[in-house]
Amino acid sequence: MSGTPARAPLRPVPKPRAGGIGSLYAGNSRAVIARGLLATRSSNWLIVLSGFFEPVFYLLSLGIGLGALVGSVSTTTGQPVSYAAFIAPALLAVSAMNGAIFDSTWNVFFKMQYAKLYEGMLATSLGPLDVALGEIFLALLRGAVYATGFLIVMQVLGLNRSWTAILAIPAVLLIAFGFASLGMAITSYMKTFQQMDWINFVMLPMFLFSATFYPLSVYPQAIQWLIQALPLWHGVELVRGLTTGALSVAMIGHVLYYVVMIAVGLVFTTRRLRTLFLD
Repeated sequence: MSGTPARAPLRPVPKPRAGGIGSLYAGNSRAVIARGLLATRSSNWLIVLSGFFEPVFYLLSLGIGLGALVGSVSTTTGQPVSYAAFIAPALLAVSAMNGAIFDSTWNVFFKMQYAKLYEGMLATSLGPLDVALGEIFLALLRGAVYATGFLIVMQVLGLNRSWTAILAIPAVLLIAFGFASLGMAITSYMKTFQQMDWINFVMLPMFLFSATFYPLSVYPQAIQWLIQALPLWHGVELVRGLTTGALSVAMIGHVLYYVVMIAVGLVFTTRRLRTLFLD
């Protein structure tokens, strides 16, 4: 009727939540995963595929081209390997990192700041831990796809020097999980695209200096300590030890580093999502 005032658009009203873990986790992170897979299948699959080729190009240009000039390189345990076999596991770790970081930072930033997707999700029965686990799983899946494809390339080129190379797959999943959980936590504090550029600013030197292309021993002692604090260095050493068969007790420390990284990332992400959208 002409005299009836226009109604304001309805906004989602968050459902009442129980206290404790019930306010954080509804046990339905699969809903977030299903939505992400559907979106990737409909629009982003080509972008996902393109990310696989970057480390392959690095391996072919540096590992085979520069490797012909460098010759053999010693691992941390003193085992001599070809230069291609030295950098290939590092690029495998980098591949997992890049896949996980892309999904847990830029994708999450858009969903949070522009699509307002999480606001709608948390207006349902989903809790912040459901959203965090769902998004991190998607990032983990992307890192796993990149890493599995790259490991097959390494096998074809004869760069896997030990049967323990098969264990590089769970190691890569651990690396991707660590970067995804921490990446999402950091992204939750970002407000502009200019701030997001700091992620690339941090990732580039970490990629170049985490003993990716050179042994740690070539750096001065002070720089070595700094490199050993970087998460990618732990991932590179873990995967390199598995693919070359240069196993050591230090690999346990690399695994524990990522376990702590995952725990810290999950806690901060969950608390941050709750603060942003529920409190």
